[in-house]
Amino acid sequence: MKDTNNIYLEIENSIKNSFFLMSGPCVVEDEKMPFEIAEHLKEICDELGIYYIFKASYRKANRSSLSSFTGIGDQKAMEIIKAVGEKFNIPVVTDIHSAEEVALAAQYADILQIPAFLCRQTGLLLAAGESNKIVNIKKGQFLSPEAMKFAVDKVRSTGNEKVMLTERGTQFGYQDLIVDYRGVVAMKENNCHVVLDATHSLQVPNQSAGVTGGRPDLIETIAKAGIAVGFDGLFLETHPEPSKALSDGANMLPLSEMKSLLTKLVKLNKALK
Repeated sequence: MKDTNNIYLEIENSIKNSFFLMSGPCVVEDEKMPFEIAEHLKEICDELGIYYIFKASYRKANRSSLSSFTGIGDQKAMEIIKAVGEKFNIPVVTDIHSAEEVALAAQYADILQIPAFLCRQTGLLLAAGESNKIVNIKKGQFLSPEAMKFAVDKVRSTGNEKVMLTERGTQFGYQDLIVDYRGVVAMKENNCHVVLDATHSLQVPNQSAGVTGGRPDLIETIAKAGIAVGFDGLFLETHPEPSKALSDGANMLPLSEMKSLLTKLVKLNKALK
Protein backbone atom coordinates (compact mmCIF):
# COMPACT_ATOMS: atom_id res chain seq x y z
CA MET A 1 0.00 0.00 0.00
CA LYS A 2 1.02 3.61 -0.57
CA ASP A 3 2.06 5.91 2.25
CA THR A 4 -1.16 7.57 3.43
CA ASN A 5 0.54 10.95 3.84
CA ASN A 6 1.35 10.87 0.12
CA ILE A 7 -2.20 9.79 -0.73
CA TYR A 8 -3.62 12.70 1.25
CA LEU A 9 -1.32 15.10 -0.61
CA GLU A 10 -2.35 13.55 -3.94
CA ILE A 11 -6.00 14.10 -3.05
CA GLU A 12 -5.24 17.68 -2.06
CA ASN A 13 -3.42 18.36 -5.32
CA SER A 14 -6.16 16.76 -7.40
CA ILE A 15 -8.74 19.18 -6.00
CA LYS A 16 -6.87 22.13 -7.47
CA ASN A 17 -7.80 21.03 -10.99
CA SER A 18 -10.78 18.76 -10.56
CA PHE A 19 -12.63 16.68 -7.97
CA PHE A 20 -11.74 13.22 -6.69
CA LEU A 21 -13.93 10.13 -6.90
CA MET A 22 -14.58 7.40 -4.35
CA SER A 23 -16.48 4.67 -6.14
CA GLY A 24 -17.11 0.96 -6.35
CA PRO A 25 -19.64 -1.63 -5.26
CA CYS A 26 -21.46 -1.37 -1.95
CA VAL A 27 -19.86 -4.58 -0.69
CA VAL A 28 -17.51 -7.25 -2.00
CA GLU A 29 -19.86 -9.85 -3.48
CA ASP A 30 -17.32 -12.18 -5.09
CA GLU A 31 -13.69 -12.36 -6.19
CA LYS A 32 -14.15 -11.13 -9.77
CA MET A 33 -16.51 -8.15 -9.82
CA PRO A 34 -14.40 -5.67 -7.75
CA PHE A 35 -11.56 -5.96 -10.26
CA GLU A 36 -13.91 -5.44 -13.22
CA ILE A 37 -15.44 -2.34 -11.66
CA ALA A 38 -12.08 -0.87 -10.59
CA GLU A 39 -10.53 -1.42 -14.02
CA HIS A 40 -13.44 0.25 -15.78
CA LEU A 41 -13.49 3.25 -13.43
CA LYS A 42 -9.70 3.64 -13.46
CA GLU A 43 -9.72 3.88 -17.27
CA ILE A 44 -12.46 6.51 -17.20
CA CYS A 45 -10.80 8.56 -14.46
CA ASP A 46 -7.40 8.45 -16.15
CA GLU A 47 -9.01 9.71 -19.36
CA LEU A 48 -10.89 12.51 -17.60
CA GLY A 49 -8.14 13.51 -15.16
CA ILE A 50 -10.01 12.46 -12.00
CA TYR A 51 -8.18 11.10 -8.96
CA TYR A 52 -9.75 7.71 -8.28
CA ILE A 53 -10.16 5.83 -4.99
CA PHE A 54 -11.72 2.35 -5.06
CA LYS A 55 -14.50 1.84 -2.53
CA ALA A 56 -16.00 -1.41 -1.25
CA SER A 57 -17.17 -2.59 2.15
CA TYR A 58 -15.80 -5.91 3.36
CA ARG A 59 -18.94 -6.39 5.45
CA LYS A 60 -22.26 -4.62 5.77
CA ALA A 61 -23.01 -4.49 9.47
CA ASN A 62 -26.03 -2.18 9.22
CA ARG A 63 -28.83 -4.07 7.48
CA SER A 64 -32.57 -3.58 7.85
CA SER A 65 -33.42 -7.27 7.66
CA LEU A 66 -31.77 -10.26 9.29
CA SER A 67 -31.88 -12.03 5.92
CA SER A 68 -29.96 -9.30 4.07
CA PHE A 69 -26.54 -10.12 2.61
CA THR A 70 -23.63 -8.97 4.77
CA GLY A 71 -20.51 -10.30 3.04
CA ILE A 72 -18.35 -13.21 1.91
CA GLY A 73 -16.17 -13.19 5.04
CA ASP A 74 -14.09 -10.36 6.46
CA GLN A 75 -10.61 -11.71 5.76
CA LYS A 76 -11.38 -12.84 2.22
CA ALA A 77 -13.10 -9.56 1.33
CA MET A 78 -10.31 -7.42 2.76
CA GLU A 79 -7.71 -9.38 0.81
CA ILE A 80 -9.68 -8.70 -2.38
CA ILE A 81 -9.93 -4.98 -1.61
CA LYS A 82 -6.19 -4.74 -0.99
CA ALA A 83 -5.44 -6.72 -4.16
CA VAL A 84 -7.56 -4.31 -6.22
CA GLY A 85 -5.53 -1.39 -4.90
CA GLU A 86 -2.23 -3.10 -5.64
CA LYS A 87 -3.20 -4.25 -9.14
CA PHE A 88 -4.35 -0.82 -10.31
CA ASN A 89 -2.04 1.26 -8.07
CA ILE A 90 -4.96 3.14 -6.51
CA PRO A 91 -5.95 3.91 -2.91
CA VAL A 92 -8.75 1.84 -1.39
CA VAL A 93 -11.37 2.72 1.22
CA THR A 94 -13.57 0.47 3.34
CA ASP A 95 -15.94 0.82 6.29
CA ILE A 96 -15.10 -0.08 9.88
CA HIS A 97 -17.70 -0.71 12.54
CA SER A 98 -15.88 -1.03 15.87
CA ALA A 99 -12.58 -0.10 17.47
CA GLU A 100 -11.62 -3.77 17.45
CA GLU A 101 -11.83 -3.89 13.63
CA VAL A 102 -9.41 -1.02 13.06
CA ALA A 103 -6.12 -2.86 13.47
CA LEU A 104 -7.09 -5.55 10.97
CA ALA A 105 -8.71 -3.23 8.41
CA ALA A 106 -5.71 -0.88 8.53
CA GLN A 107 -3.56 -3.69 7.12
CA TYR A 108 -5.64 -3.75 3.95
CA ALA A 109 -7.09 -0.27 3.35
CA ASP A 110 -5.57 3.18 2.86
CA ILE A 111 -8.68 5.03 4.03
CA LEU A 112 -10.88 3.94 6.92
CA GLN A 113 -14.49 5.05 6.64
CA ILE A 114 -16.73 5.68 9.61
CA PRO A 115 -20.38 4.87 8.75
CA ALA A 116 -22.90 7.65 9.33
CA PHE A 117 -24.72 5.85 12.14
CA LEU A 118 -21.39 5.48 14.01
CA CYS A 119 -19.96 8.98 13.53
CA ARG A 120 -20.27 9.87 17.23
CA GLN A 121 -18.63 6.68 18.56
CA THR A 122 -15.65 8.06 20.45
CA GLY A 123 -13.74 4.78 20.78
CA LEU A 124 -14.10 4.04 17.08
CA LEU A 125 -12.97 7.53 16.03
CA LEU A 126 -9.97 7.45 18.34
CA ALA A 127 -8.90 4.00 17.14
CA ALA A 128 -9.25 5.10 13.52
CA GLY A 129 -7.16 8.19 14.21
CA GLU A 130 -4.47 6.18 15.97
CA SER A 131 -4.11 3.94 12.92
CA ASN A 132 -2.60 6.97 11.10
CA LYS A 133 -4.70 6.10 8.07
CA ILE A 134 -6.84 8.67 6.28
CA VAL A 135 -10.18 8.76 8.08
CA ASN A 136 -13.38 9.54 6.16
CA ILE A 137 -16.28 10.28 8.51
CA LYS A 138 -19.78 10.15 7.08
CA LYS A 139 -22.11 12.74 8.59
CA GLY A 140 -24.90 11.15 10.55
CA GLN A 141 -28.37 11.56 9.09
CA PHE A 142 -29.35 12.93 12.50
CA LEU A 143 -26.59 15.55 12.84
CA SER A 144 -26.11 19.11 11.65
CA PRO A 145 -23.03 19.88 9.53
CA GLU A 146 -21.72 22.05 12.37
CA ALA A 147 -21.84 19.12 14.81
CA MET A 148 -19.29 17.19 12.73
CA LYS A 149 -16.61 19.42 14.24
CA PHE A 150 -16.60 17.20 17.30
CA ALA A 151 -16.03 14.02 15.31
CA VAL A 152 -13.11 15.70 13.51
CA ASP A 153 -11.68 16.87 16.84
CA LYS A 154 -11.75 13.31 18.21
CA VAL A 155 -9.68 11.98 15.31
CA ARG A 156 -7.27 14.91 15.40
CA SER A 157 -6.74 14.49 19.14
CA THR A 158 -4.66 11.41 18.22
CA GLY A 159 -2.29 13.58 16.17
CA ASN A 160 -3.79 12.40 12.88
CA GLU A 161 -4.67 15.36 10.65
CA LYS A 162 -5.76 13.28 7.65
CA VAL A 163 -9.54 13.65 8.06
CA MET A 164 -12.31 13.93 5.47
CA LEU A 165 -16.06 14.43 5.92
CA THR A 166 -18.84 13.04 3.75
CA GLU A 167 -22.36 14.38 3.37
CA ARG A 168 -24.92 11.62 2.82
CA GLY A 169 -28.22 13.36 3.41
CA THR A 170 -30.24 14.32 6.46
CA GLN A 171 -33.26 12.39 7.71
CA PHE A 172 -36.50 13.97 6.58
CA GLY A 173 -39.43 12.19 8.15
CA TYR A 174 -39.30 8.41 8.38
CA GLN A 175 -38.65 7.44 4.77
CA ASP A 176 -36.70 10.16 3.03
CA LEU A 177 -33.43 12.09 3.04
CA ILE A 178 -32.57 15.60 1.89
CA VAL A 179 -29.22 17.21 1.08
CA ASP A 180 -28.69 20.64 2.56
CA TYR A 181 -25.98 22.07 0.32
CA ARG A 182 -25.22 24.80 2.84
CA GLY A 183 -23.51 22.08 4.84
CA VAL A 184 -20.42 22.02 2.62
CA VAL A 185 -19.50 25.49 3.86
CA ALA A 186 -19.89 24.53 7.52
CA MET A 187 -17.94 21.30 7.18
CA LYS A 188 -15.10 22.94 5.24
CA GLU A 189 -14.57 25.21 8.23
CA ASN A 190 -12.93 22.17 9.86
CA ASN A 191 -10.10 22.49 7.31
CA CYS A 192 -10.69 19.08 5.80
CA HIS A 193 -11.81 17.76 2.44
CA VAL A 194 -15.58 17.37 2.07
CA VAL A 195 -17.22 14.69 -0.07
CA LEU A 196 -20.78 14.32 -1.34
CA ASP A 197 -22.24 10.82 -1.30
CA ALA A 198 -24.58 11.18 -4.26
CA THR A 199 -25.95 7.65 -4.01
CA HIS A 200 -26.75 7.12 -0.32
CA SER A 201 -28.24 10.62 -0.23
CA LEU A 202 -30.96 9.22 -2.47
CA GLN A 203 -31.87 6.26 -0.31
CA VAL A 204 -35.46 5.78 0.78
CA PRO A 205 -35.00 4.02 4.14
CA ASN A 206 -37.37 2.27 6.55
CA GLN A 207 -39.41 0.40 3.98
CA SER A 208 -41.95 -2.09 5.29
CA ALA A 209 -40.36 -4.80 3.13
CA GLY A 210 -37.11 -4.50 5.13
CA VAL A 211 -35.11 -3.48 2.04
CA THR A 212 -34.07 0.15 1.56
CA GLY A 213 -35.36 1.85 -1.58
CA GLY A 214 -33.78 4.62 -3.62
CA ARG A 215 -34.01 7.24 -6.38
CA PRO A 216 -31.08 6.56 -8.74
CA ASP A 217 -32.80 8.68 -11.39
CA LEU A 218 -31.75 11.72 -9.36
CA ILE A 219 -28.04 10.85 -9.00
CA GLU A 220 -27.00 13.16 -11.85
CA THR A 221 -29.01 16.04 -10.36
CA ILE A 222 -27.52 15.58 -6.90
CA ALA A 223 -23.97 15.18 -8.24
CA LYS A 224 -24.16 18.26 -10.48
CA ALA A 225 -25.40 20.35 -7.59
CA GLY A 226 -22.57 19.02 -5.43
CA ILE A 227 -19.91 20.05 -7.93
CA ALA A 228 -21.57 23.44 -8.36
CA VAL A 229 -21.49 24.28 -4.64
CA GLY A 230 -17.90 23.18 -4.13
CA PHE A 231 -17.64 19.65 -2.77
CA ASP A 232 -14.07 18.38 -3.12
CA GLY A 233 -15.00 14.83 -3.97
CA LEU A 234 -17.87 12.57 -4.96
CA PHE A 235 -18.84 9.21 -3.53
CA LEU A 236 -20.76 7.03 -5.99
CA GLU A 237 -21.66 3.39 -5.55
CA THR A 238 -21.93 1.49 -8.82
CA HIS A 239 -22.58 -2.02 -10.07
CA PRO A 240 -22.75 -3.69 -13.50
CA GLU A 241 -26.35 -4.67 -12.75
CA PRO A 242 -27.78 -2.75 -9.77
CA SER A 243 -30.99 -4.79 -9.84
CA LYS A 244 -28.89 -7.86 -9.02
CA ALA A 245 -26.65 -6.19 -6.42
CA LEU A 246 -26.66 -7.94 -3.06
CA SER A 247 -26.67 -4.65 -1.12
CA ASP A 248 -28.02 -1.12 -1.80
CA GLY A 249 -28.83 -1.83 -5.44
CA ALA A 250 -31.84 0.48 -5.29
CA ASN A 251 -29.70 3.63 -5.17
CA MET A 252 -26.69 2.62 -7.28
CA LEU A 253 -25.67 4.03 -10.64
CA PRO A 254 -25.20 1.40 -13.37
CA LEU A 255 -21.53 1.03 -14.24
CA SER A 256 -22.35 1.66 -17.91
CA GLU A 257 -23.57 5.17 -17.04
CA MET A 258 -20.53 6.28 -15.07
CA LYS A 259 -18.52 7.69 -17.98
CA SER A 260 -21.37 9.85 -19.24
CA LEU A 261 -22.01 11.29 -15.79
CA LEU A 262 -18.35 11.90 -14.95
CA THR A 263 -17.77 13.58 -18.32
CA LYS A 264 -20.59 16.03 -17.60
CA LEU A 265 -19.29 16.69 -14.10
CA VAL A 266 -15.75 17.38 -15.33
CA LYS A 267 -17.10 19.89 -17.86
CA LEU A 268 -19.17 21.55 -15.14
CA ASN A 269 -16.22 21.68 -12.77
CA LYS A 270 -13.97 23.28 -15.42
CA ALA A 271 -16.61 25.89 -16.19
CA LEU A 272 -16.70 26.86 -12.51
CA LYS A 273 -12.93 27.08 -11.98
